[in-house]
Amino acid sequence: MKIVDLINWFEAWANPAWCESWDNCGWQVEPGVMQEAARVLVCLTPTLAVMQEAIALNANLIFAHHPLIFSPPKSLRSGEAIAEMARLAFIHNIGIYSAHTNFDQVDDGTADVLAQILELKEVTPIVPTQAGLGYGRVGLLKPLLTLQELLAAIQTRLAPPNLLFSPTTDLQQMISRVAVLGGSGASFISAVVKTGAQVYLTSDCKFHQFQESRDRGLILIDAGHYATERPACDRLVQRFMSLNLDWVELSHQDEDFRQFFN
Repeated sequence: MKIVDLINWFEAWANPAWCESWDNCGWQVEPGVMQEAARVLVCLTPTLAVMQEAIALNANLIFAHHPLIFSPPKSLRSGEAIAEMARLAFIHNIGIYSAHTNFDQVDDGTADVLAQILELKEVTPIVPTQAGLGYGRVGLLKPLLTLQELLAAIQTRLAPPNLLFSPTTDLQQMISRVAVLGGSGASFISAVVKTGAQVYLTSDCKFHQFQESRDRGLILIDAGHYATERPACDRLVQRFMSLNLDWVELSHQDEDFRQFFN
C-alpha cells in the first residue's frame, strides 16, 4: 500500500477536520513520499530519538499521535529540535504525520482503547461530538471491583511509573461506573461528574484539580500521559498490520519524559 492510500484510509476513519482549532493534525512534514510503499514507524511523540530510529529501520513515515508542530515557528535554526526533525525528514525522505484530537474521538482511539483495557461495558463518550464518537469514554465495570482492585488493575495493565489518586479512606468501596480519557483530561472533570462516574482515569492533573474532584465526590486517578496514550499507538499498529503494509512497527524510542526517584 502506498503512503497516499494509507493516509486516505486513515482520514476516512479519523478525519483531520475534526481536530480542535488549537490543534495541528495531519501532515507535519511531507518531503515527497506519497507514492512510496508505506514503511511506517508509529509513535506517541515525534522526537529526534524516534527520527534516528526511523532512519535506522529504513522507515519512510513516522505516524505520531502528538504533533511535531503545535504553533507555527517563527524561524528554523540549526540545533533546534523541530528544525532538526524537518532537516532529517527531507534528507532521509521520511514523512511525519500526526493524528491527535481526531484520533482521540474515534473507536479504537486513545479513550476507547483505555475503556477496552479496563473492560468497561455499555460504553459511551464523556463528551459526544458526533454519532457514537467523542472525547473520553464512560462505562460500567462488570463484575464490580473494589477501588483497591481497580487501582491494581490499572497498575498492572498500564504499568505507569507512578499512580496518583484522590485521598480516600475506603479502598474497599465498590466501583461500578468509570470514566477514562487518555492524555491531559483535567478540563473534563465537570463533564465526568455529570456522567455519574465514581472514578475518572486520566493524566496531567494538578493539585487543585484533585481537590476539586474530591469536593465533587469523584475519585481522580492520574496514571500519566504516556501510560494512558501509548496503548492506542499499539492498537494503531495492529490496525495498520491488517492493511498488509510493506512494514509497520511501534517505536521503541518513545519516551515518558518523566522519571520518579524512589
